[in-house]
Amino acid sequence: MMPEEEKFITLAIETSCDDTAVALLGGARKVLADSISSQIDSHSAYGGVVPELASRMHQEAMLPLLESALAQAGVKNPREELGLIAVTAGPGLIGSLMVGVMTAKALSQGWGVPLLGVNHLEGHIFANAASEELVPPFISLIVSGGHTEVVLARAFGDYELLGTTRDDAAGEAYDKISKVLGLGYPGGPVIDRLAASGDAYAFDLPVPLASTREIEFSFSGLKTAAMTLIEKESERGAPPVADICASFQRAVVESLLKKITLAVKTTGVKRLTVSGGVAANSALRAALEKYSAEKSIELFLPPRKMCTDNAVMIAAAGYNSYMRGNLSDLRLTPNPSWSIW
Repeated sequence: MMPEEEKFITLAIETSCDDTAVALLGGARKVLADSISSQIDSHSAYGGVVPELASRMHQEAMLPLLESALAQAGVKNPREELGLIAVTAGPGLIGSLMVGVMTAKALSQGWGVPLLGVNHLEGHIFANAASEELVPPFISLIVSGGHTEVVLARAFGDYELLGTTRDDAAGEAYDKISKVLGLGYPGGPVIDRLAASGDAYAFDLPVPLASTREIEFSFSGLKTAAMTLIEKESERGAPPVADICASFQRAVVESLLKKITLAVKTTGVKRLTVSGGVAANSALRAALEKYSAEKSIELFLPPRKMCTDNAVMIAAAGYNSYMRGNLSDLRLTPNPSWSIW
């Protein structure tokens, strides 16, 4: 990267769900500031995100977070030093998105800095590009609490949806099983931790759509099977939580890996990226690393802190999109169902 490119500073805001995030990026990958205010403790009592509470907490966190990020980056005169303000405009929770978009529009108008709305899913794709050099074409698995998609990126900005879930996202299934087991919210990290000491073959839970030749997912059946198992084991006494977690996680990982394998075979593209909260899962990362080594697949796994929602990925996606000639204006409005395919 040329030094002059790093001097172009992008301020990014991410408020698609329950994390308020602000970042400043120099050029394509130089992180100048990365600040996040998590709402997990506030939502955990409800077993999931409460939209109205999330939007109110975004409002409370936004200005202190902005001030902290600008100070961390050493930006004293945003009007002169910023080249772009990028903001998540969808998909996501409408109230949460509104806080971020309105803040970005106000800053853009007040400072006279160009504005660009960024798609949250393209942001996840750029979690990999923000970490290391990534050149299309590649296959991208986006897997989180709200999304499970396999995408073919022919070029940045040119995406084809190869497959998605028929029903629940993988991360949502983790959260549900965690709730039934009384492990709290979010479920992914705690199930992953407990699974490490369990027997992944203790219970024969079904691998969703294992025999189909379509790139698609379904986790509702697995979720029901796991809940039925928990109920039966609870009737016998204390359920073997670690074994249940390990068996459930094995089924999820096998499902994801089977469809990734199918996508690689179908497209012939042997470069793979993974992003989203479930991309931090240790079993999934290990399975993908083994698969890529055996099949000579070029694998890109972002650092775990870049898997969950963050503003660095939004800054990276916004910078790349801006350099492709895209720009928004003050008519920008959030779109909770915005698609990029």
